[in-house]
Amino acid sequence: MALTKAKIIVEGSSRQEIEVLFNPKEYQVESSNKFVWQMIPGLNAPITQFVSGEATTLSMDLFFDSYEKGTDVRAHTSKVVKLLDVDKDLHAPPPCRFVWGSLNFKGIVEKVSQKFTMFLDSGIPVRATLRVTFKAVMSMKEQFQHIPRQSADRTKQKLFNQGDQLWMIAAQEYENPGLWREIARANKIDNPRHIEAGRRLIVPRLE
Repeated sequence: MALTKAKIIVEGSSRQEIEVLFNPKEYQVESSNKFVWQMIPGLNAPITQFVSGEATTLSMDLFFDSYEKGTDVRAHTSKVVKLLDVDKDLHAPPPCRFVWGSLNFKGIVEKVSQKFTMFLDSGIPVRATLRVTFKAVMSMKEQFQHIPRQSADRTKQKLFNQGDQLWMIAAQEYENPGLWREIARANKIDNPRHIEAGRRLIVPRLE
């Protein structure tokens, strides 16, 4: 089976393909979520609230060697480093894809660290290792297409029961207890601690 070479496909005004000299020995994919912890008076512990997912990152070491040819290795490494530069048409660094076998990672180059380890007698570097980090990029439209969502997009009515609190209703309807003020404002409630049980509350649509 022929060796499949990894490559970086650059989009934008200067569309090009950058073929790496040596395939990486390994790569690391990192995903995470962002949460906030909100203090609510009267509770023993803060309420955990999901904020958003963090962008997935792809990191790897890319090895470059031009010793046998006796040429400056930066002729190869500079192609990767330049992906940090602003594209003249996009006014931002260009999006790109790292493609290798079944891996097809779409994003931007977030960070490049260069380490030169061999030089000619003239001082010209001929061997280098680049630590490259890509960060995934998805438009809002793409994210909504991939993630099914349910939200409070219509005005509702809810019966206020004994023991209820506005922040509890906000957490249930909006998944954010801090939005209890929206419910209080819609129902002209000045003091959220003095609401009669059995009152029917309007749960407004979030704009």
